[in-house]
Amino acid sequence: MLSERFNNYLLSEKFYTEKEIFNQPETWIRVWENFKKNKSELRKFFENIIVKEKNDFSIILTGAGTSAYIGDVLLGIFSLNFNNPISAVATTDIITHPEFYFNHKKKYLLISFARSGNSPESSQAINLAEKFAEKIYHLIITCSENSSLVQTVADKKHFNLFMPAEAEDKGLAMTSSFTSMLLTGLLISKIYKDENLDIQMDLIYKYAKRIISFYSKELRKVSSLDFKRAVFLGSGMLKGVARESHLKLQELTDGRVICKYDSFLGFRHGPKAVIDDTSLVVYLFSNNAYVNLYEMDLAKDLISTGKNLYSIGVMEQELDIDTDLKIILSDNSYKIQEEFLPLVSIIPAQLLGYYKSLSLGLNPDSPSRSGMIHRVVQGVRIYPYIEKTENIDDNRK
Repeated sequence: MLSERFNNYLLSEKFYTEKEIFNQPETWIRVWENFKKNKSELRKFFENIIVKEKNDFSIILTGAGTSAYIGDVLLGIFSLNFNNPISAVATTDIITHPEFYFNHKKKYLLISFARSGNSPESSQAINLAEKFAEKIYHLIITCSENSSLVQTVADKKHFNLFMPAEAEDKGLAMTSSFTSMLLTGLLISKIYKDENLDIQMDLIYKYAKRIISFYSKELRKVSSLDFKRAVFLGSGMLKGVARESHLKLQELTDGRVICKYDSFLGFRHGPKAVIDDTSLVVYLFSNNAYVNLYEMDLAKDLISTGKNLYSIGVMEQELDIDTDLKIILSDNSYKIQEEFLPLVSIIPAQLLGYYKSLSLGLNPDSPSRSGMIHRVVQGVRIYPYIEKTENIDDNRK
């Protein structure tokens, strides 16, 4: 009885996380306006690097946790739109093995994504990049103007892009901050393309509003199901969204729902063994007809086994697939560019995580009862880099 009253209380409470998820469409408008205001100066920043370095530099997208996943999502579109080597490397990897990613004879643009900019890894990644690269430039994309990350690059070759104040989530889970920085990165990838993106911005706004208006209640019902596992599948940029989706549901449920992610094709190669009768499967379908051929084959094969508890398909237009719930983004024949799909495809997982957190009697703004995870990572000690020395005996073999 007490538990039931507590759950009713949680359902009636308003949490930061709910507001931050629901307000994303409006936040994106401000991100778009902010980008247009800074576009000219940002272009000059890029052109200066290109002229000085004769376009001979690599671009690395970095961040930690959800901020690193932004790089995973953007990797493909950056590779398509820039004539430079592109990689996505988490700050947590840079710190332990900087020599894997930077070379004393090469030049780099390091694009850092960070919500608070105060995690120890963010600043240390900058310091190590400076140590190992011949020359390095920094583009900082963050929600916090007064962060240690911003202070670290203050005396270096850099450009700062700050998100609107409302993008900096107060809840533990990165929701609005993730999509705001992702949108900014996406717009940067198109900085040399003279295309009118107003139509794309209008469509993602409408798609997001449609998910929130038409599918929130359905996702709340799904959250009441007794699933213990969840799998998110996506192709291309949506594989990065699947990765962020798996983290969102897992952290908002305090690890009580164990989550996995993969590409549609990759899932066949062993990982699908995770599916059982306690599993929720979420298919993040591409709007690319060629990609859909492979995705539909896998989805139909999995559904035909009947092994999972429940399935959700997130799709722009209705597809011929028998998922238990279809989340259809468009209510007409309009189609957004494939690279804009990640911005809206993450919202179902955010909502699912939020409602599942409530159904488990957790506080979505601070779901970790044990204090295992925090809004800004804790417990990370930064050590001076120790040069690796060759093992003489090994060289003699």
